[in-house]
Amino acid sequence: MITIKELADKLGVSTTTISNVIHGKTGEVSQATIETVQRAVRDYNYIPNMSARALAQKSSRIIGVVLKFNPQKELNALQDPFAGELMGALEASIREAGYYMMQYVAPNVGDIVRLMKTWNVDGLVLSGFHAQDYKQIRAQTQKPMVFVDCYFGDVGIPYSNVGLEDQTGGRIMTEYLISLGHERIAYLSDNRIGNDWMRWLGYCEAMEAAGLPYSEAENYIRLRPGWTEYYKSLAPALEPRDRFTALFFASDYYAMRGFDYLYDNGFCIPEDISVAGFDNNILSQNLRPRLTTIHQNPTDKARLAFEMLMRLVRRQTEEGETIRLPVELVVGGTTAPPR
Repeated sequence: MITIKELADKLGVSTTTISNVIHGKTGEVSQATIETVQRAVRDYNYIPNMSARALAQKSSRIIGVVLKFNPQKELNALQDPFAGELMGALEASIREAGYYMMQYVAPNVGDIVRLMKTWNVDGLVLSGFHAQDYKQIRAQTQKPMVFVDCYFGDVGIPYSNVGLEDQTGGRIMTEYLISLGHERIAYLSDNRIGNDWMRWLGYCEAMEAAGLPYSEAENYIRLRPGWTEYYKSLAPALEPRDRFTALFFASDYYAMRGFDYLYDNGFCIPEDISVAGFDNNILSQNLRPRLTTIHQNPTDKARLAFEMLMRLVRRQTEEGETIRLPVELVVGGTTAPPR
């Protein structure tokens, strides 16, 4: 593979000129030279040495985007369409700013630290992490980092996060179901932490305000991943069949998975049971009948997270900034008054 020095010698220009043309810094370079360099880069298939550039500039221009997942719980951390939409939007924002994205799916904090040291990333965008994870990461690096949808509470260390009005969303959805006449409403999630828990707190607000009986033991249905285990964990919510008249899933992904089970067990939606989700992802928008859900915008979330990270990278702000985006009720055809 040809080096930048060898390419410069062949063209009779400096390595700085070639670097400037490659990275669009052509204010003092003639059009003829620009075209000559661009043609030579193509003809010789020259690829810039990222490691050398990082050492020279003390910046890799690499942004690490890390999703944490539990391999015992998930086979694929990107199987939820919302995660895919978020990753795609982050990549677009990072590329538009002239940076490179290193995407990594990590089951533990040790892997994340190795990523940072191996690639010398300029900063990190992380999702799916808990308070203890953050403490461990921060103890080993001072790299700028921004979290997405992570709620650590008072951990004694400032952290930056772009999230959602999750509790408000949970309340709005539950209020809507109550307005239809539902009193026996289940909330279904695969965990009791983070944004799913915040949505449950919103559910609780609405139930309390309406004077309806509920309890975590009775109304919070803990879902398990994996098709077989998921169906087994969903079954108690439907035994007896009239135990609940509405199912409020913590995500569209789980709501849509529930459709198969409900139909296979003779339920008509929404005639026999109402179903609601949270996210308004690309698949639920095309579901027929369309899913009643809470809308959030992953593109805005990704853009704001990257912009926040850039302020940290450029030392224009300090860690501790929090943004919570608004939510909106989307009424579809999967909810109706109970019989």
